[in-house]
Amino acid sequence: MASPQPPPARRAGRGILSGPPDGSWRETRQRRTLSAAPGLLVTHLGSRFTGTVVRVEGNSVVLRSVNTGLERLFALRPGAFAVDREPVDLVKPVPPAKSARAGRALTASGSLAVAPARARVARAGRILVEGVHDAELVERVWGDDLRVEGVVVERLDGIDVLAEVVAAFSPGPDARLGVLVDHLVEGSKEWRLAQEVAGPHVAVTGTPYVDVWEAIRPAVVGLRAWPQVPRGRPWKAGICEALGEPDSARLWKRLLGSVRSYADLEAPLVGAVETLIDFVTT
Repeated sequence: MASPQPPPARRAGRGILSGPPDGSWRETRQRRTLSAAPGLLVTHLGSRFTGTVVRVEGNSVVLRSVNTGLERLFALRPGAFAVDREPVDLVKPVPPAKSARAGRALTASGSLAVAPARARVARAGRILVEGVHDAELVERVWGDDLRVEGVVVERLDGIDVLAEVVAAFSPGPDARLGVLVDHLVEGSKEWRLAQEVAGPHVAVTGTPYVDVWEAIRPAVVGLRAWPQVPRGRPWKAGICEALGEPDSARLWKRLLGSVRSYADLEAPLVGAVETLIDFVTT
Protein backbone atom coordinates (compact mmCIF):
# COMPACT_ATOMS: atom_id res chain seq x y z
CA MET A 1 0.00 0.00 0.00
CA ALA A 2 1.43 3.35 -1.05
CA SER A 3 2.15 5.80 1.74
CA PRO A 4 -0.22 8.81 1.80
CA GLN A 5 1.10 11.92 0.09
CA PRO A 6 1.52 15.04 2.24
CA PRO A 7 -0.93 17.83 1.51
CA PRO A 8 0.30 20.44 -0.97
CA ALA A 9 2.17 23.30 0.66
CA ARG A 10 0.24 26.52 0.88
CA ARG A 11 1.80 29.53 -0.76
CA ALA A 12 2.77 32.30 1.61
CA GLY A 13 0.72 35.40 1.09
CA ARG A 14 -0.96 38.36 2.67
CA GLY A 15 -4.50 37.01 2.40
CA ILE A 16 -6.91 36.43 5.29
CA LEU A 17 -5.37 32.99 5.97
CA SER A 18 -1.76 34.18 5.93
CA GLY A 19 -1.65 34.79 9.67
CA PRO A 20 -3.52 34.24 12.91
CA PRO A 21 -6.79 36.14 13.34
CA ASP A 22 -5.50 38.11 16.32
CA GLY A 23 -3.08 40.04 14.10
CA SER A 24 0.03 38.79 15.90
CA TRP A 25 1.66 37.73 12.65
CA ARG A 26 4.67 39.78 11.70
CA GLU A 27 6.67 40.04 8.50
CA THR A 28 10.09 38.44 8.68
CA ARG A 29 11.91 41.32 6.94
CA GLN A 30 13.58 43.77 9.27
CA ARG A 31 11.66 46.92 10.14
CA ARG A 32 13.15 50.37 10.04
CA THR A 33 13.93 52.10 13.32
CA LEU A 34 12.80 55.71 13.55
CA SER A 35 13.30 58.30 16.24
CA ALA A 36 10.03 59.50 17.80
CA ALA A 37 10.84 63.09 16.94
CA PRO A 38 8.17 65.76 17.55
CA GLY A 39 6.15 66.40 14.40
CA LEU A 40 6.59 62.92 12.90
CA LEU A 41 3.29 61.66 11.46
CA VAL A 42 2.64 58.05 12.52
CA THR A 43 -0.20 55.57 12.82
CA HIS A 44 -0.69 53.29 15.81
CA LEU A 45 -1.49 49.98 14.15
CA GLY A 46 -3.51 48.52 17.02
CA SER A 47 -6.02 51.37 17.19
CA ARG A 48 -5.51 52.94 13.73
CA PHE A 49 -5.05 56.30 15.49
CA THR A 50 -3.01 58.65 13.29
CA GLY A 51 -1.29 61.72 14.65
CA THR A 52 1.93 63.65 15.04
CA VAL A 53 4.42 62.94 17.79
CA VAL A 54 4.13 65.51 20.57
CA ARG A 55 6.58 64.12 23.09
CA VAL A 56 7.93 60.93 24.66
CA GLU A 57 7.00 60.12 28.25
CA GLY A 58 9.04 57.30 29.71
CA ASN A 59 8.50 54.31 27.43
CA SER A 60 5.43 55.81 25.79
CA VAL A 61 4.76 58.37 23.08
CA VAL A 62 2.04 61.04 22.93
CA LEU A 63 0.35 61.46 19.54
CA ARG A 64 -1.88 64.38 18.56
CA SER A 65 -4.58 63.92 15.93
CA VAL A 66 -4.10 66.29 13.00
CA ASN A 67 -7.86 66.62 12.50
CA THR A 68 -9.21 66.90 16.06
CA GLY A 69 -6.19 67.85 18.18
CA LEU A 70 -6.95 64.90 20.51
CA GLU A 71 -3.86 63.56 22.27
CA ARG A 72 -3.38 59.87 23.16
CA LEU A 73 -0.61 57.94 24.88
CA PHE A 74 0.80 54.72 23.35
CA ALA A 75 3.53 52.35 24.49
CA LEU A 76 6.71 52.28 22.39
CA ARG A 77 6.52 48.62 21.36
CA PRO A 78 8.36 47.10 18.36
CA GLY A 79 6.24 47.13 15.23
CA ALA A 80 3.36 48.95 16.91
CA PHE A 81 3.49 51.95 14.56
CA ALA A 82 3.61 52.72 10.86
CA VAL A 83 4.90 55.64 8.83
CA ASP A 84 3.51 55.99 5.30
CA ARG A 85 1.90 52.55 5.78
CA GLU A 86 5.27 50.96 6.52
CA PRO A 87 5.56 49.25 9.95
CA VAL A 88 8.42 50.75 11.93
CA ASP A 89 9.99 50.54 15.36
CA LEU A 90 9.68 53.91 17.11
CA VAL A 91 12.41 54.63 19.65
CA LYS A 92 13.18 57.47 22.03
CA PRO A 93 14.96 60.45 20.41
CA VAL A 94 18.67 60.65 21.01
CA PRO A 95 19.98 63.47 23.24
CA PRO A 96 20.94 66.79 21.59
CA ALA A 97 23.84 66.45 19.19
CA LYS A 98 27.35 66.96 20.51
CA SER A 99 30.36 68.26 18.67
CA ALA A 100 32.82 65.40 18.35
CA ARG A 101 35.65 67.92 18.11
CA ALA A 102 34.78 70.16 21.03
CA GLY A 103 32.37 67.99 23.02
CA ARG A 104 29.85 70.84 23.14
CA ALA A 105 26.15 70.87 22.37
CA LEU A 106 24.78 72.49 19.25
CA THR A 107 22.27 75.32 19.17
CA ALA A 108 18.99 75.05 17.27
CA SER A 109 20.72 76.68 14.29
CA GLY A 110 23.45 74.02 14.25
CA SER A 111 26.17 76.27 15.69
CA LEU A 112 28.42 75.29 18.57
CA ALA A 113 26.73 76.35 21.80
CA VAL A 114 28.64 78.93 23.83
CA ALA A 115 27.78 78.33 27.46
CA PRO A 116 27.76 79.91 29.85
CA ALA A 117 27.76 83.18 27.93
CA ARG A 118 26.16 86.55 28.51
CA ALA A 119 24.43 88.35 25.68
CA ARG A 120 26.79 90.70 23.91
CA VAL A 121 26.14 94.44 23.98
CA ALA A 122 23.89 95.13 21.01
CA ARG A 123 25.59 96.11 17.76
CA ALA A 124 24.52 99.18 15.85
CA GLY A 125 23.49 96.89 13.00
CA ARG A 126 20.02 95.34 12.97
CA ILE A 127 17.97 92.67 11.23
CA LEU A 128 14.46 93.69 10.20
CA VAL A 129 11.65 91.17 9.72
CA GLU A 130 8.11 91.74 8.46
CA GLY A 131 6.04 90.75 11.48
CA VAL A 132 5.79 89.12 14.88
CA HIS A 133 5.65 85.56 13.55
CA ASP A 134 8.84 86.07 11.55
CA ALA A 135 10.52 87.46 14.67
CA GLU A 136 9.38 84.56 16.86
CA LEU A 137 10.56 81.95 14.37
CA VAL A 138 13.97 83.60 13.97
CA GLU A 139 14.30 83.82 17.75
CA ARG A 140 13.38 80.16 18.20
CA VAL A 141 16.09 78.89 15.86
CA TRP A 142 18.77 81.60 15.89
CA GLY A 143 18.14 83.30 19.24
CA ASP A 144 21.27 81.90 20.93
CA ASP A 145 23.49 82.93 18.02
CA LEU A 146 22.01 86.43 17.83
CA ARG A 147 22.55 87.06 21.54
CA VAL A 148 26.17 85.94 21.33
CA GLU A 149 26.72 88.18 18.30
CA GLY A 150 24.80 91.10 19.79
CA VAL A 151 22.33 91.35 16.88
CA VAL A 152 18.87 92.75 17.56
CA VAL A 153 15.87 91.69 15.46
CA GLU A 154 13.18 94.34 14.94
CA ARG A 155 9.73 94.13 13.32
CA LEU A 156 8.59 96.23 10.41
CA ASP A 157 4.92 95.34 10.94
CA GLY A 158 4.40 95.62 7.20
CA ILE A 159 6.71 95.72 4.18
CA ASP A 160 5.15 98.95 2.87
CA VAL A 161 7.09 101.03 5.42
CA LEU A 162 10.46 99.52 4.51
CA ALA A 163 11.85 102.52 2.62
CA GLU A 164 11.11 105.05 5.35
CA VAL A 165 12.43 102.73 8.10
CA VAL A 166 15.70 102.23 6.21
CA ALA A 167 16.04 105.98 5.62
CA ALA A 168 15.48 106.72 9.32
CA PHE A 169 18.02 104.07 10.32
CA SER A 170 20.81 105.62 8.19
CA PRO A 171 22.83 102.46 7.47
CA GLY A 172 26.61 102.76 7.33
CA PRO A 173 29.83 100.70 7.52
CA ASP A 174 29.45 100.26 11.27
CA ALA A 175 25.65 100.01 11.24
CA ARG A 176 24.65 97.49 8.62
CA LEU A 177 21.04 96.60 8.07
CA GLY A 178 19.68 93.21 7.05
CA VAL A 179 16.09 92.75 5.91
CA LEU A 180 14.18 89.45 5.76
CA VAL A 181 11.23 89.51 3.35
CA ASP A 182 8.48 87.03 2.48
CA HIS A 183 7.49 86.43 -1.17
CA LEU A 184 10.75 87.83 -2.51
CA VAL A 185 10.27 86.76 -6.13
CA GLU A 186 11.12 88.84 -9.20
CA GLY A 187 8.32 91.18 -10.18
CA SER A 188 6.49 91.07 -6.84
CA LYS A 189 5.78 94.16 -4.72
CA GLU A 190 8.27 92.87 -2.16
CA TRP A 191 10.95 92.51 -4.81
CA ARG A 192 10.45 96.08 -6.06
CA LEU A 193 10.63 97.50 -2.53
CA ALA A 194 13.79 95.51 -1.87
CA GLN A 195 15.41 96.93 -5.01
CA GLU A 196 14.70 100.46 -3.77
CA VAL A 197 16.58 100.07 -0.47
CA ALA A 198 19.39 97.64 -1.35
CA GLY A 199 22.88 99.10 -1.14
CA PRO A 200 26.40 98.49 0.19
CA HIS A 201 25.21 98.68 3.80
CA VAL A 202 21.73 97.15 3.31
CA ALA A 203 21.16 93.50 2.42
CA VAL A 204 17.70 92.17 1.59
CA THR A 205 17.11 88.43 1.52
CA GLY A 206 13.93 86.42 1.62
CA THR A 207 11.94 83.39 0.61
CA PRO A 208 9.47 82.64 -2.19
CA TYR A 209 6.75 81.85 0.34
CA VAL A 210 3.67 84.04 0.73
CA ASP A 211 3.90 83.77 4.52
CA VAL A 212 6.57 82.68 6.98
CA TRP A 213 4.29 79.83 8.11
CA GLU A 214 5.01 78.17 4.78
CA ALA A 215 8.74 78.17 5.55
CA ILE A 216 8.10 75.50 8.20
CA ARG A 217 8.38 72.03 6.70
CA PRO A 218 4.83 70.63 6.45
CA ALA A 219 5.95 67.20 7.71
CA VAL A 220 6.83 68.82 11.04
CA VAL A 221 3.11 69.34 11.71
CA GLY A 222 1.96 66.09 10.10
CA LEU A 223 1.21 67.33 6.58
CA ARG A 224 2.51 66.02 3.26
CA ALA A 225 2.19 69.52 1.80
CA TRP A 226 0.65 72.84 2.75
CA PRO A 227 -2.98 73.11 1.56
CA GLN A 228 -3.55 75.16 -1.59
CA VAL A 229 -5.21 78.51 -0.86
CA PRO A 230 -7.16 80.13 -3.73
CA ARG A 231 -5.78 83.42 -5.07
CA GLY A 232 -7.40 86.43 -3.47
CA ARG A 233 -8.01 84.69 -0.14
CA PRO A 234 -5.75 85.60 2.83
CA TRP A 235 -3.23 82.77 3.11
CA LYS A 236 -3.42 82.35 6.88
CA ALA A 237 -7.23 82.30 6.81
CA GLY A 238 -7.18 79.63 4.12
CA ILE A 239 -4.73 77.46 6.06
CA CYS A 240 -6.77 77.77 9.26
CA GLU A 241 -9.90 76.72 7.38
CA ALA A 242 -8.16 73.79 5.67
CA LEU A 243 -6.77 72.53 8.97
CA GLY A 244 -10.01 73.03 10.89
CA GLU A 245 -8.55 75.54 13.35
CA PRO A 246 -10.38 78.89 13.24
CA ASP A 247 -8.06 80.51 15.80
CA SER A 248 -4.93 81.60 13.90
CA ALA A 249 -3.09 82.44 17.15
CA ARG A 250 -3.66 78.93 18.47
CA LEU A 251 -2.54 77.36 15.19
CA TRP A 252 0.60 79.50 15.09
CA LYS A 253 1.45 78.45 18.64
CA ARG A 254 1.17 74.84 17.53
CA LEU A 255 3.33 75.45 14.45
CA LEU A 256 6.02 77.33 16.37
CA GLY A 257 6.06 74.72 19.11
CA SER A 258 6.76 72.02 16.52
CA VAL A 259 10.00 73.68 15.36
CA ARG A 260 13.02 72.29 17.20
CA SER A 261 15.90 73.33 14.93
CA TYR A 262 16.86 74.64 11.50
CA ALA A 263 16.17 71.13 10.14
CA ASP A 264 12.44 71.80 10.61
CA LEU A 265 12.59 74.79 8.25
CA GLU A 266 12.76 75.02 4.48
CA ALA A 267 16.20 75.70 3.02
CA PRO A 268 15.36 79.16 1.55
CA LEU A 269 14.58 80.57 4.99
CA VAL A 270 17.65 79.03 6.60
CA GLY A 271 19.91 80.41 3.89
CA ALA A 272 18.28 83.85 4.02
CA VAL A 273 18.71 84.26 7.79
CA GLU A 274 22.28 82.91 7.83
CA THR A 275 23.19 85.37 5.06
CA LEU A 276 21.80 88.30 7.03
CA ILE A 277 23.59 87.32 10.24
CA ASP A 278 26.89 87.10 8.35
CA PHE A 279 26.26 90.45 6.65
CA VAL A 280 25.40 92.34 9.84
CA THR A 281 28.29 90.87 11.86
CA THR A 282 31.03 91.22 9.23
